[in-house]
Amino acid sequence: MAAVRKPELLTSALGDHFARLYPGHRVISVEPLAPDSGATASSTAKVAGYGRPVRVVLADEQGVTLELVWRTALPNEFGHDRASDRAGDALLAFHDFALIPDHIAAIDVGAVRGNGELVSLRDATEHYLITTYAPGTIYATDLRRVAVAGAFDADLARVDALAGCLARLHVPIDNRAAYRRCVRDLIGHGEGIYGIVDGYPANTPGAPSARLHALEARCADWRWRLREHEDRLTRTHGDFHPFNVVFRDGIDFTLLDASRGARGEPADDVTAMIVNYALFALDVDGAWARGLHALWHRFWTHYLHLRPDRHLFDVAPPWFAWRALVVCNPVFYPKLTERARDTLLGFAERMLDAGRMDPWSVDELFR
Repeated sequence: MAAVRKPELLTSALGDHFARLYPGHRVISVEPLAPDSGATASSTAKVAGYGRPVRVVLADEQGVTLELVWRTALPNEFGHDRASDRAGDALLAFHDFALIPDHIAAIDVGAVRGNGELVSLRDATEHYLITTYAPGTIYATDLRRVAVAGAFDADLARVDALAGCLARLHVPIDNRAAYRRCVRDLIGHGEGIYGIVDGYPANTPGAPSARLHALEARCADWRWRLREHEDRLTRTHGDFHPFNVVFRDGIDFTLLDASRGARGEPADDVTAMIVNYALFALDVDGAWARGLHALWHRFWTHYLHLRPDRHLFDVAPPWFAWRALVVCNPVFYPKLTERARDTLLGFAERMLDAGRMDPWSVDELFR
């Protein structure tokens, strides 16, 4: 961090902040410490850590000193590569330290502005985000209509627009550690497979515990299969589904709620959308043949026409399984029938076992 390399800049910023925390005190020294703590050098000295601590000594008008430690986090591949990860760790530490007997005390937690100013968050309980507003209609409304009335040329045009959006979005990024992170999040994150499975109510019709156990074990095995595809990282939306797309007239749309660092496996975005073409057809007789079948196949073919990807179907199974687990979870879709849940999870299971996704085999679900 530049401020640590230039002690005079850090001293100035800390001086202003600590003057607010401790009126009548001034900073008299700033000293970088060993990773994560004030450990001294030895044969077991830690050469890398998650934290970047700085020892700060204050003195009051009588010369009485007070020693504190100011910490920032290091970006690394151990789940701290995103600024939000590091912010979350700081907030968690601020609350956790007070719960442990004989622990150092957390005095303040905050953020550093672009100009170096320190902003305290110690009184914050929740954090907020302000965004612009996107007028229009969510794409899920289109899919409900197509399920009943069929697809028209305008619906195919919107599919082309969405597939084209992804084809342009999926720009390669060279970062193998970030790809491992996205796969790790797929399996073990609270919003990933393990977290979604844990959120299923007991005895969910069509998804008993034994089935969920076996399904998540299949997915976990895929973590190592995906290691050979670590060159596939691209920019991604991270949650590209019909409730995060707002259409206005024609093919004019706005996306909502990009997530997961905006980089990952392109199959994530593709499967997040196409699983819904099957979902919206499962509980409406004839919906697949009327139009959702056309949207499913149009999406694949147009995306691959614009962005050829010879390994997409090789890596897609666990990503599709994750999205299937999400839409089959009654916490999110309580009105989904047992038959529909069993059908969609079964399709994901066969895909995982086959080791490859066959997008054309989905038609078998509706015969």
